[in-house]
Amino acid sequence: MKKYRNHIEENHNILLGKPVLKGTRIGVEIILRKLSQGASFEDIKSMYPDVTKDEISACLEYAADIVANEEALV
Repeated sequence: MKKYRNHIEENHNILLGKPVLKGTRIGVEIILRKLSQGASFEDIKSMYPDVTKDEISACLEYAADIVANEEALV
């Protein structure tokens, strides 16, 4: 089992089934976007005080896994 599964879930009743941090309505996408815009783990923790470093890392692991299993478009 992927370690990120301990922190990320998909539920069609929350954010239309997009991946979120378990027990929240915080989408993986928003965490990834904040990181891509230069936010640090500490910045994200200050924006979302209940989010842990492990959850932020899980978002990165989730994204890496999605890209690793993506079909290349040539």
